[in-house]
Amino acid sequence: MAIVLREPGVDGLSKVVSVLREWQYDGAPMQLHPGDLGWFWRFGAKATAAAVRTWSRDGQILAVGLLDRPELLRLTIARDAQQDEELARQLVEDMTDPERGVLIAKKVYVEAPAGALVQDLLFKDGWNTDEPWTPLRRDLTEPVKEPGVRIEVIGPEQAHVRTALQRASFDGSTFADERWHAMAAGSPYADARCLVAYDDQGNAVAAVTVWSAGPGKPGLLEPMGVHREHRGRGYGGAITVAAAAALQELGSSSAIVCTPSSNVGAVATYKSAGFRQLPEIRDLYRDA
Repeated sequence: MAIVLREPGVDGLSKVVSVLREWQYDGAPMQLHPGDLGWFWRFGAKATAAAVRTWSRDGQILAVGLLDRPELLRLTIARDAQQDEELARQLVEDMTDPERGVLIAKKVYVEAPAGALVQDLLFKDGWNTDEPWTPLRRDLTEPVKEPGVRIEVIGPEQAHVRTALQRASFDGSTFADERWHAMAAGSPYADARCLVAYDDQGNAVAAVTVWSAGPGKPGLLEPMGVHREHRGRGYGGAITVAAAAALQELGSSSAIVCTPSSNVGAVATYKSAGFRQLPEIRDLYRDA
């Protein structure tokens, strides 16, 4: 059977999320997580569906891509299909031809699992490596210590606290209350939590959203931020410890996160919270 490229539509998103849950396992290369779709869902279900691509054979999904931006495809592949030559060649063809509507910018980027055949074929096709990213992982089989600050789980009534912290933590963030509610309405958020840390004066100082992929599977931190006026006081490490504890309560086997290697402060923060640094990974890119 031929490989079929599809957009799932809103009605097909739940199946895509389910497939991504199944594909998560400890020791996997850093890959697209249900939480990545969950975080994108802040733009609404229609926008999320329009950004997702699936590649299937005989009705079985073998690869899922998320167009995080028009020029960036975050791609993951089923564990037993990562060396499938027919699939890899079809992926390269679809990502290289702008008429396919997968990648349409002049300079384009692809994030794919390390060791997958598609990476080798892209290299042979003239693609190059981009700036490095650092994945980190924390095992959750042992108890997680107390974070040392007050932590609250954010519900709809406190959404404004979470969104304000996001904007105060990331320059250019457009995370508004309506986007929180759109995200919370998405199916991945059923196994997610937004946490906020407070200082001794009651100021909201740091926030994180954690995403479970189900019991016994790795959970994701995406995103974590500290208010720009409260940095350098250990709140990043505290909220990260709280994130690990929340994922442990949700049944996750481990907690994973990925940050640009150039962000040495973030790498240090995650390590201080018990995360182990893994080998760097790089996206691939092709110039116009």
